[in-house]
Amino acid sequence: MSFKKREGTIEKALTQEEQLLKIYEVRHMIGPIADKLPAICSEESIARYLRARNWNTKKAGKMLKETIKWRMEYKPEKIRWENIAPEAETGKIYKANYVDKCGRTVLIMRPGFQNTNAVNGQIMYLVYCMENAMLNLNSDQEQMVWLIDFQRWSSSSISLKVTRETAKVLQNHYPERLGLGILYNPPKIFESFWTMVKPFLEPKTYKKMKFVYSDNPQSQKTMEDLFHMDKLESAFGGKNSCGFDYQAYAQRMREDDKKMSSFIDSGCSPSVISELQQSDALTSDHCSEVSDEGGCSSCDEAASSNLDVVDEKIQGQPLDSKDVANGNTTLPKEMQMSELA
Repeated sequence: MSFKKREGTIEKALTQEEQLLKIYEVRHMIGPIADKLPAICSEESIARYLRARNWNTKKAGKMLKETIKWRMEYKPEKIRWENIAPEAETGKIYKANYVDKCGRTVLIMRPGFQNTNAVNGQIMYLVYCMENAMLNLNSDQEQMVWLIDFQRWSSSSISLKVTRETAKVLQNHYPERLGLGILYNPPKIFESFWTMVKPFLEPKTYKKMKFVYSDNPQSQKTMEDLFHMDKLESAFGGKNSCGFDYQAYAQRMREDDKKMSSFIDSGCSPSVISELQQSDALTSDHCSEVSDEGGCSSCDEAASSNLDVVDEKIQGQPLDSKDVANGNTTLPKEMQMSELA
């Protein structure tokens, strides 16, 4: 077995046989419950959780158990278009009707088009979009591309509390789903916000995010290398003049809703939660052991209160104020997230 250092961690290079052994070890930790959830407990899925935890079986097993509990309680596969339709009206998040040149599903995000205030509704819509994007992944793909459009984005679009909840859901329950994130035409003021968001991200996730500008020839080449320009929207420098059409998109989503139940199987009884709780001792880690991997539930309350303070500061003054310049918006260690994707 060989090892290589990366961003202050040890990243393991395992043979295929060694990877399979670790996958089977995690599956054994999960126990009979795995048979009730063939999609989330497949070899491919377990491998994503292992990669997210640097092939540490105890941490990957704990992470997967938490996702199983979350899926039992939140039931993301049962969210339907009618539940989130108002959130989608402005096209703040939607799945493109094309893929990139690698065949990956493209999820378009437009944070400047935020149209609601309730965090729960926004997170539900995010989860719906993630589930739908996975539903539409090609059979040879397990990652997607995020195209983040900064039209209409301003400091009023910022909420670190929402950002934290977003990162928490994505990092804990959708590991290794992000292939590439494109930040398209972010305004200068976003750089200060990005400095504050950076502690939420694992270094390898941070490296997946690319800043792209329409007036930069190299950026244009990046888009041409990634996308078929005749399909890419003109908002991203492509030749497709069709923008977001709410009614057409609603129809597409209703059709996809009909396929969702057969794609994700989380249909098991509440007794699964009890079984998981009884076996938690097998993979339980203390907060101090996993904080560098993405935090834990016992840290959440303190982190949330700290974010409230930061949000108040953001709302009370512009991002390019002296606080930002002097680095006073640095997030506490216990708030830092990892493995967003």
